[in-house]
Amino acid sequence: MDLNTVLEVRDARGGGAWRPGDAWLGGGTYLFSEPQPHLRRLIDLSRTGWEPLQITPEGDLEIAATCTIAQLSRFARNASWTARPLFEQCCRAFLASWKIWNMATFGGNLCNSLPAGPMISLAAGLDGVALLRAQTGALRRVPVADFVVGAGRNVLKPGELLRSVTLPARALACRTAFRQASLYGLGRSAALLIGTLDRPPAFGREVPPRGTFTLTVTASSVRPVQLRFPLAPNAEAVREAVEYAIRPDEYFDDIHGLPAWRRHMTFRFAEEIRRELTECENREEAGR
Repeated sequence: MDLNTVLEVRDARGGGAWRPGDAWLGGGTYLFSEPQPHLRRLIDLSRTGWEPLQITPEGDLEIAATCTIAQLSRFARNASWTARPLFEQCCRAFLASWKIWNMATFGGNLCNSLPAGPMISLAAGLDGVALLRAQTGALRRVPVADFVVGAGRNVLKPGELLRSVTLPARALACRTAFRQASLYGLGRSAALLIGTLDRPPAFGREVPPRGTFTLTVTASSVRPVQLRFPLAPNAEAVREAVEYAIRPDEYFDDIHGLPAWRRHMTFRFAEEIRRELTECENREEAGR
C-alpha cells in the first residue's frame, strides 16, 4: 500500500518530539497493508540495533519489540525449556506468507492488539511483562495479559513505545497445552487457548507439590483473559471460572466466527487443556 499522506520517514535514533500523525514503524506489515490517511510521519525502528532475543542472568527471556517471527521461531527451536513447543505453535498460528514471517515483528503484533494476535497469546500465556518507554524516557512495566484492553485497543499512551517483553524463567519451565480453532484451514484464529502447569522447586529427593494451573483465553475474546488455579481444578471449576470471567459481550464477533461458536470452542478447549495437563500430572505421580 502506498501511504501517500506520509511526508517523512525518520530514524528512531534521532530523537525529536512526538507529533500528531506520527507512528512507529517496525516491520510495516500492518501499516502498509491498508490506507492510513491519518499518518504524516513514520518513526523507523529498524536501525535501533536492539538484540532480538536474549537470556537474562536470571534465566528470563527478553524479546525485543523489533524481533521478527522468523527470529523467534529459530531461537526457540534450539532452546531446552519445557515450554519450547508453545513458541512454534503460536508462530504457526500466524496467517502469514514467508514475507510476513520474515518482516512482521513481535512488538507489532502486540501493538495491533487484534484478538487473533498469536504473539499476544504466547506472551500472555507465559506471563510476559511488557516494558514501555514514554517520550520523556520514563519506563513502566505492564503484564501482557493487561496490555490489551479490547479489540485493537491497548494501554499505550501517545508516543509511548513498546521496547520489549520479558518471559520469566518460571513460565518457560512450565508444562504447556495449546488449542486453536479457525473457520478455515488457513483462517485467522477464532479461539486460541493456552494452559500452563508449573511446580515449585523440589528439595533433595522430595517430590515437589503440584503447582499452579493457568488458563489463558485469547482470539475468542476481545482481550486476553487469564485464570489461575492454585490446585489442579476439576471440570466444573474451570467451566464456572470461564463463565464468570468472560461476559457474553466480550466474545469477539467478525467474519471469522460468531460469538456463540467462539464461546462454545472456548469451553471445549478449556476442558481439553485441563484434562491434558492434569491427567498427565496424575500419570507421572502414579508412576513414582
